[in-house]
Amino acid sequence: MSTPAPISIGQYLIDRLCAAGARHCFGVPGDYILGFYDLMAHSQLTHVGTTREDTAAFAADGYARLQGLGALAVTYGVGALNVVNAVAGAYAENSPVVVISGAPGISETTNDPLLHHRFGPFSFQREIFQRITCAQAVLDDPLIALRQIDRVLATAQRERLPVYIELPRDRVRVPGYPLPQEPAVDDTSDEAALREAVDEALNLLKNSTAPILIAGQELHRRGLQDALLHFVTRTNIPTAATLTGKSVIGERHPSYLGVYEGAMSSESARKTVEQADCLLLLGVTLNDIDTGVYTARLDPARLIRASHNEVMIRHHRYPQVRLTDFLAELARLAPRYTGTPLKLGAESPTAPDFPRSQCAMTTARLVGRLNDALTDEFIVVADSGDCLFAAIELRVHQPAAFLASAYYTTMGFAVPAALGASVARPDRRTLIVVGDGAFQMTGTELSTHARLGKASICVVFNNHGYATERFLLEGPFNDIAEWNVHEFGKIFGPLRGFEARTEEEFELAITAALAERSCPSIINVHLATLDASPAMQRLTEHLRDRIK
Repeated sequence: MSTPAPISIGQYLIDRLCAAGARHCFGVPGDYILGFYDLMAHSQLTHVGTTREDTAAFAADGYARLQGLGALAVTYGVGALNVVNAVAGAYAENSPVVVISGAPGISETTNDPLLHHRFGPFSFQREIFQRITCAQAVLDDPLIALRQIDRVLATAQRERLPVYIELPRDRVRVPGYPLPQEPAVDDTSDEAALREAVDEALNLLKNSTAPILIAGQELHRRGLQDALLHFVTRTNIPTAATLTGKSVIGERHPSYLGVYEGAMSSESARKTVEQADCLLLLGVTLNDIDTGVYTARLDPARLIRASHNEVMIRHHRYPQVRLTDFLAELARLAPRYTGTPLKLGAESPTAPDFPRSQCAMTTARLVGRLNDALTDEFIVVADSGDCLFAAIELRVHQPAAFLASAYYTTMGFAVPAALGASVARPDRRTLIVVGDGAFQMTGTELSTHARLGKASICVVFNNHGYATERFLLEGPFNDIAEWNVHEFGKIFGPLRGFEARTEEEFELAITAALAERSCPSIINVHLATLDASPAMQRLTEHLRDRIK
């Protein structure tokens, strides 16, 4: 009986990434990671080159939200430190991104040499990533390297958080040693606690005449959209979403109410949620964005709240009850709501009379026209700023068809994250909504969309500066350079550009962009400097006093 050939550390990492669902790896080459890149070039893991390291991390984040795991590979020091902000965002937003950093070889670090890209002790980089990842491994010991890879990737999938793997360049092709697997982490519910939590929740629901469900981000990150849909369909309970959980259920579903975020919600959504006699919160994180800067009125006496590993009902806490199990039991046993159907989703803005002759573009009319253009093939990716708050009113068709850095709110997320989304879902198109300020940070990644032949549509909300900050505190620091982004096709390659100041110009642009299937399109939409969505106006009213 022949002994199987030993597998190298680098190849094992590639194989395990693919087995976990990451079939692509984003990044920028550098000498410390080149050996791993060479392995990728001859493997089933496809490298997707980006214009910068941070955009590779944003792309891996967008990819992970749709595929279950994303990966990026960068060089030591200058490459890895460039991804820190984007990886921190993935950590804040519960996105399982695998950061693979090349490193100087073990043989090179003897006697503490001053190697290029070094910025202190060789342990510094790992120590930095310890703060923004849930597991780390330095693959310097062939005896345990394969087991370390398994441990780190399993942790990323279980915790839905980023992880860090450092691969010295002289260990890439060194054979690793297979070792027995570590015992799996016990991720099961406590049966007694589960039964009691379900019984108490059912008692509240059965005695309720106006229950409301609020669905949050955790349902998306843990792949529970189908379970949620089954629950909503079976119980008929009207369902709202948090902003970070937007599109966890298809937003054309008859039970969908819209986004609830306290005083930042529409008046109808706010009243409907806050007048409920029983609130079921599934996978909701009570951060300041999702609670409308803590203006949400959520009475604990009416509250059932289930997160990944605990359930809280009124003032009772049930630890070690998994969200998956709790939702499955509720779907099996909960009563069907027979009240009058609520159809707040029908209130989403549309623009049936678009275009009006000689009318300047406004945010409200832009969102209405985009709503009319959306079909079930689109994934909407929103950047931070008013385009995010305006996008609250967009109604996507499919679950997980809206991506944003809605809690961490880092600018520059949308264009590269849409690249990751389009690579993960090549059968879908991405509609990117991005402000002119955020586009100036990472808009160069649209060239990668063009290089890959993605038919993305990028709509730039050009309000001539940092609009959110203008509403908080006006000053010359909010002004930015004016870019003719509609002419970027001359630089980026196959890219169609359009400029729209009026509704008639935008209608021509969006019609042509929707018809274009061979390359991306970008529409430079000129908006008045102080034109803002209603949601942003409500938000800045609550934040302005804090800033001053």
